[in-house]
Amino acid sequence: MVSTTLPVRKPRYLRRTAKTGLWSWVVTVDHKRIGMLYGATAFLFFLVGGIEAELIRLQLARPNGHVVSADAYNTLFTMHGLTMIFLVVMPMGVALMNYIVPLQIGARDVAFPRLNAFSYWVFLFGGLFLYSSFLLGGAPNGGWFGYAPLSTGDFLPGDGMTFYSLGLQMLGIASLAGAVNFIVTIINMRAPGMTFMRMPLFTWMSLVTSFLLLFAMPVIAVALFEMMFDRVFGADFFNVAAGGDPLLWQHLFWLFGHPEVYIMILPAMGIVSDVIPTFSGKPLFGYPAIVFAGIAIGFMGWGVWAHHMFAAGLGPVANSAFTLSTMMIAVPTGVKIFNWLGTMWGGSLRFKTPMLFAIGFVMMFVVGGLSGVTHAVVPSDYEQTDTYYVVAHFHYVLFGGSIFGLFAGLYYWWPKFFGHMLNETIGKLHFWVMLIGFNLTFAPMHILGLQGMPRRIYTYPGNMGWNIPNFVETIGALIIAASILVFIANVVLSRRREARAELDPWDARTLEWLTPNPPPEHNFDEIPLVRHRDELWHRKYAPTPEGVPTRIIAGGERTAADAPAHEAHGIHLPSGSYMPVMAAIGLPVTAYGLLFFPPLIGLGLLIILTGFFGWVLEPQTVEEGY
Repeated sequence: MVSTTLPVRKPRYLRRTAKTGLWSWVVTVDHKRIGMLYGATAFLFFLVGGIEAELIRLQLARPNGHVVSADAYNTLFTMHGLTMIFLVVMPMGVALMNYIVPLQIGARDVAFPRLNAFSYWVFLFGGLFLYSSFLLGGAPNGGWFGYAPLSTGDFLPGDGMTFYSLGLQMLGIASLAGAVNFIVTIINMRAPGMTFMRMPLFTWMSLVTSFLLLFAMPVIAVALFEMMFDRVFGADFFNVAAGGDPLLWQHLFWLFGHPEVYIMILPAMGIVSDVIPTFSGKPLFGYPAIVFAGIAIGFMGWGVWAHHMFAAGLGPVANSAFTLSTMMIAVPTGVKIFNWLGTMWGGSLRFKTPMLFAIGFVMMFVVGGLSGVTHAVVPSDYEQTDTYYVVAHFHYVLFGGSIFGLFAGLYYWWPKFFGHMLNETIGKLHFWVMLIGFNLTFAPMHILGLQGMPRRIYTYPGNMGWNIPNFVETIGALIIAASILVFIANVVLSRRREARAELDPWDARTLEWLTPNPPPEHNFDEIPLVRHRDELWHRKYAPTPEGVPTRIIAGGERTAADAPAHEAHGIHLPSGSYMPVMAAIGLPVTAYGLLFFPPLIGLGLLIILTGFFGWVLEPQTVEEGY
């Protein structure tokens, strides 16, 4: 290929204000910074949720354990579940979506930058609100699933489950705001030439996830409002004596809850679908099939919720219908797995750390998927319901699946985030230690579940035959904790020792690697013209007609025919704003008013309205551009 390096004049652009210092992070509307805020916050919550998990496992390491009391154990497993689902896996996926999706589609930001900032601050304040319950009368202790009537005031007095209902409402608002933003961004802001069937798989799965969030969060919002009204205002939505129905909570929760599983796993599937082709040295096998399988999972996920309720007495017709739908949803998932294997088959495999985590994802997710399909068989489900077999299943899906996939994304895009690589040797150590610890922790739970060990018991007698598996699981949990310490050490040491990353360190295939590491605030000097599915790979390797000169732009190549007619152009970037954080602060203030001091409700609503009106009316601070 004939190529020449031509000087590229960087355009002046309309700059955001307050670019340095702590205040700049408070008022930022830059999608990359917001992604980093999401990621850092989710990782801190990951450490907290991990500590809760370690205490649970230490309590169960021996029969008749006395590490924590029964009440403390109820709080620990409730908060561990809430933390890992709503404060870790979901927001970590959103962190990567925030940072990477605009880069992958050739955009300079998301469609609504201030709404993006509002989404983050509501997420942060919702998480802090939930954890403030430890200091304000007791944390949620009725299970992360919040089953009625246990979650009502008659059975669980105190404010713990009220914190649950209000905190999850705030987190749902954050999710809805983010979902709308990503849908509009992906549909409307793709670079010229990027058709839907040229989008990277991570962007595709982010789009499906956003639609699932858009329709799933209102369902759980209805249930949470009903719980809040039962607890705060004495309503009777779940009170049988007054004509209510506790089973209504289960239907609403799982109608949200099963799409929620795919909300957590689809971003990881998208990451793996981008990582495996890069390190296999070949295009993704069956790209259209994987795209339509992801869409099918999004649709079919709405028709399987009652397999969580086979033991609730719905009757043989309902159970049979949901048995079929549960079996059928395994088909698009299997399509994805075979396509990932087909991508690796015959490829020039490079077993870098992101690839190891991606392969680990595929292996562990297959195990979790197979154990999940056994729940489609109603008699088998009757035996497994409320046992540790279920705990093993969803940890293989959500830890072995989502967490392994998210770590693949972190290692893969780390040089894009920070401009330097994570150490490969330490990264591989992290992977193997985590893989071993994970399987030691959760594989024995299948056996314990089939032997009848119930979920959520805080201790057990020593004559049940459960002693050795529980002890092994606790050792495995400590090994997982050690693997996270290895990752933290890698982050710290790499920041000090690793040289700056090359522009395209992995020899990748998608547009985010067309920009410098880390990208400039405006992402692209010139919006790229997309002509291929693996656009960056074609710019590096695809032949061009002889005699047509090319020029290098931030690690990629463009033909002269692609160059714009003018030298540079104006780039508009909205200025920073403190209105999103102000509007977000009003939500926990209102919630504390519902809990403790009604006048705070008015103050909170006033803060919210002030933030929103200021949002609409504030002037845009810009600099002169082209």
